[in-house]
Amino acid sequence: QVQLVESGGGLVQPGGSLRLSCAASGSIYSNDNMGWYRQVPGKQRELVAGVSTGGSTNYADFVEGRFTILRGNAKNTVYLQMNSLKPEDTAVYYCNLRRDTSWSYLGGLWGQGTQVTVSS
Repeated sequence: QVQLVESGGGLVQPGGSLRLSCAASGSIYSNDNMGWYRQVPGKQRELVAGVSTGGSTNYADFVEGRFTILRGNAKNTVYLQMNSLKPEDTAVYYCNLRRDTSWSYLGGLWGQGTQVTVSS
């Protein structure tokens, strides 16, 4: 059974950077896609960025060029480099593994989440 394990969250000051990592344990299919979502209390989980097995990326509008999603060489890892962080980026960030690239739909497998807090 595949499990997703995130790491790299924490507390950072506005304007700072964080790098989130996600590793899938177990065997995944070669055409699986991976992404990052985030959620704050009382709001629906939303897409941050997704990357297909072929390397195509999809970013939410609020990213505004500040974040970069990268797939690891082993294809079972995905990273989210976050720069110029803002207080409104504070959320629990979730790794996602899925067969499709319908990123607006909350499907697939989820990690346990990692907290990102942007505050001075």
